[in-house]
Amino acid sequence: MAPDILDQHLATTLSRGRVAATVPAGCPEVSLYLFDPSVLEGPISHEEAQAVVAEPAYWSFCWASGQALAAYILANPHLVRGETVLDFGSGSGIVAIAAAMAGAREAIACDIDSAALDAAAANARLNGVRVSLCDDWRERPDSVGLVTAADVLYDPENRSLLSVFRQAAPQVLLADSRMKNLGDDHYVQQRVVEARTWPDLKEFEEFNRVRIYRAGKTPAR
Repeated sequence: MAPDILDQHLATTLSRGRVAATVPAGCPEVSLYLFDPSVLEGPISHEEAQAVVAEPAYWSFCWASGQALAAYILANPHLVRGETVLDFGSGSGIVAIAAAMAGAREAIACDIDSAALDAAAANARLNGVRVSLCDDWRERPDSVGLVTAADVLYDPENRSLLSVFRQAAPQVLLADSRMKNLGDDHYVQQRVVEARTWPDLKEFEEFNRVRIYRAGKTPAR
């Protein structure tokens, strides 16, 4: 049974909203409590639509870049093994959960949305791992050795985060499907993968091509 607190968070914007345990196609090793699309069988009222747009529950979807980055970490556990990993803008928590599963010393889900942190904690329990929670990037521990981030460059003004991440930790792993050119040579593209937001939002095909980047020295296997 899904945690009641997540259904309560969804109900603030969509009265019929609820979550259900599901497995995102782009990272089937991780299970998540995500938005249950079956509640949309009937029409959404104008008031509900306005509420969803005004305060979208980003944490209730697993975005393409998050799936791709989580799968990449699970396929390359040496990148996180023994590290304190902080996932910036964690949302559902999938990347932090993958880091914990891959052997991180500590996996931290960092998000300013308290509902997202509730989701990350619930999803970690669902997968039998523990993640720490951080609601303020400025309060992160000094021990962070790797920063991860997925789908945080949707606003061009967020490009400054690229240097912020590099200054915060020796290593950065970044996944993005919005910017074809980061404009920062410190970030080296590792691969391009296909993934879709789960549940599927039928986004433009170009947003289903996820580029994974790394900045910093790659640890030995």
